Amino acid sequence: MGAIVEMGAADLERRLAQVQAEYEAFRARGLKLDMTRGKPAADQLDLAAGMLALPGNGDHFTDAGEDARNYGGLQGLPEARALFSPMMGADPARIVVGDNSSLALMHDCIVWAMLKGVPGSPRPWSKEPAPAFICPVPGYDRHFALCEEYGIRMLPVPLTGEGPDMAAVEALAADPAVKGMWCVPKYSNPSGEVYSDAVVRRLAEMPTGAPDFRLFWDNAYAVHHLTADRRPIADILDLSRAAGHPDRPFLFASTSKITLAGAGLALFASSEANVRWYLARAGKRTIGPDKLNQIRHVRFLRDHAGLERHMDGHRRLLAPKFAAVDQALHARLEGSGAARWTKPAGGYFVTVDAMDGTARRVVELARQAGMALTPAGATSPYGSDPHDRTLRLAPTYPALDEVRVASEGIALCILLAALERRRAELG
Repeated sequence: MGAIVEMGAADLERRLAQVQAEYEAFRARGLKLDMTRGKPAADQLDLAAGMLALPGNGDHFTDAGEDARNYGGLQGLPEARALFSPMMGADPARIVVGDNSSLALMHDCIVWAMLKGVPGSPRPWSKEPAPAFICPVPGYDRHFALCEEYGIRMLPVPLTGEGPDMAAVEALAADPAVKGMWCVPKYSNPSGEVYSDAVVRRLAEMPTGAPDFRLFWDNAYAVHHLTADRRPIADILDLSRAAGHPDRPFLFASTSKITLAGAGLALFASSEANVRWYLARAGKRTIGPDKLNQIRHVRFLRDHAGLERHMDGHRRLLAPKFAAVDQALHARLEGSGAARWTKPAGGYFVTVDAMDGTARRVVELARQAGMALTPAGATSPYGSDPHDRTLRLAPTYPALDEVRVASEGIALCILLAALERRRAELG
């Protein structure tokens, strides 16, 4: 099929009638498919089934001989911090291992910064007239929800394919009211892009108006590869320290999409000063984390090589699903001008930019055909996509056959919405 924008009125009507008939036939199948959230599928969780028998009877003592069933160990077990040191790119002394949710760690850091400030703060962030965060778009809706919940203004900047538009970032960061920035530097949610070394260096080195500016570096997909190329990224901790901004990065990660999604470990890493700040705050809300779960992870994964072998198992399960999405979109939409989409090398999402003004219509058409998609606008601050074009597809949770069918249907909805839009433009 040729480009929709080049079709004459008669050709457009013929094509629209054909696609409408195909859509009605698809809808008549009565499907019920969900492509909304990036959850691991049951077979991925099964990869970590061996953890459920750990630690074995009498095996609940740490390497230092301490009883992990008891209180204490606020920073996390030394052996757990050592296990995740390569993944975090930080010395074990500058890592904190918490309970299952890295989002909870981000939430706490936001709240504590608002109430107490961070090292280098002249005052708590809540005492600033209008604190703000830089938000690369498309981005993660839960990051945006945290800002909205606590009254932090969100300043969108576009992504370029190699990370955020740094000219825009640097201009915004010069404002003293701008206190931080969200970053998903590897296999970004949802674009899948990887920040280039040049972008990471500029983020580490750039002047900021706020002396307590923080990069909330959510490396959620650090080891979540879809190809054999593991795509290393520049070390933001080392670069920031070398640039004279050692306290700038707050690093977050978790094993939620490595081992068991609801029973993983959350990780925080930063400078010595930031780790002391974090532990001082955390010590008021907990006596210590679940150290049995930390032992379980250490015994199961053993070392970084073991972690990488485990993630190879995830890749073998996920890569065919992402290939199925790409194949369906390519077969239906290539050359039409109805959409462009990412082909990520890792992470959990495919981003589709449909024709401007059609994303909400695509989601509605999909709903009517029995397919649940993430709401249009979810990848923008305040849930508002000014172009109404970006869609986030999450192919990880459904079975492969379901992904194939859903991708076929989504492509059909994208095409139908584009044809409807073009007819409306022609009047």
